[in-house]
Order: sequence, then structure tokens, then C-alpha cells
Amino acid sequence: MTTHVSDEELIKRAKKGEERAFTELVKRYESLVYSFAFKVCRDEEKASETWQDTFINVFRKLHQFDGRSKFTTWLYSIVTNSCKMKRRRRKLDQASVSIELPPESHDGSDHDHSVQTIPSWKETPLDSVMDKELRTVLDEAIQRLPYEYRVVFVLRDVEGMSAEETGKILKLSVPAVKSRLRRARVFLREQLNPYMTA
Repeated sequence: MTTHVSDEELIKRAKKGEERAFTELVKRYESLVYSFAFKVCRDEEKASETWQDTFINVFRKLHQFDGRSKFTTWLYSIVTNSCKMKRRRRKLDQASVSIELPPESHDGSDHDHSVQTIPSWKETPLDSVMDKELRTVLDEAIQRLPYEYRVVFVLRDVEGMSAEETGKILKLSVPAVKSRLRRARVFLREQLNPYMTA
């Protein structure tokens, strides 16, 4: 019975070539990988391809996993890399819009001050109040986010990762994660505002 075996033990066995151990790892994480891939790719077919690519890469690169980060952190990084490669190959983000902040003004003041006042998504738990129409609008808005902002938003506000863990997955500094998340939230709130205030 492998159900009570720890991830660490399964990884150790899989590294030695034990197929059943690898199969058990796939079973444990297949729904997490598919769900995250779909949230980032926003497309069932691409999510399925990413799911497949991810576990092929896990199989090939498992010997590189050193256990210094959580196994899930390593998995998320493989999924994000796979999605990024697909985006490069197929130019998936043609529908996305620029959400870069305007450059600093000539007097040296930063235009970012309005962003600082945006409350966290956590303060208004959208899941409990959103109807189907609003969910559709949010989904379309997330799809318009440039990939590098979308993936940060999904990791932080959908998957509930910390800024530190998101940074490890995406190889970004914590300030860069926070900056991208803030811009993503501002963009999404602007998109949702007509529906929230109607």
C-alpha cells in the first residue's frame, strides 16, 4: 500500500526506478497540476498538453529534485515553464493587454500612489458573492492579463501561495512578485468595477 507513504519516500523510490512509486506521485498530484495549468493557460486542450508535458519533465528530471524546496513548489515551476514555452511557440497572449504603469513623471514623483490604495482581494471574498456573469467577466479579464502577471495572480490569489513561494516558483524577487500582483489586481478591479458598482 503506497497511500500512506510520504512524498519523500516515493521520490526516493522513483529515483531508483520504481515505476509504482512514480505512478503514485502522478496520482497524488495530477489534479493539482491540471487545475493549475488550466487556470494559467485558460484552455482545456492546452491544460491537458501541459499536464502531460509536466509529468514527462518530472519523470526526466526527478533526479534533479534535491528536496530543498517543497515538491509542490518544484511542480508549480515545471507547469509555469511549460505554459511559458507554449505561449512562446503559439503566441497565446495576443488578446492580452499592457498593464505596465506609466513612467515616472519629470518631477520625479511616482504615479504608483493610486495603486497603493487598492485593497486586497482577501478583504472582499469574491467567491462567496460572485454570480455566474461576474465569474465570466473575471475569467475574461484574467485571460487578458499578460502571462507574467496572470501567473503571479493565479499563484498568489487563486492558489494561495506566499510571495516567497511564488518568487521561488517563478525565480523572481519578493518585491517583483508584489509589484506584479498589485498591477494585476488593479487591472482586474478596473475590469470588474462596472459590475461591482452597477
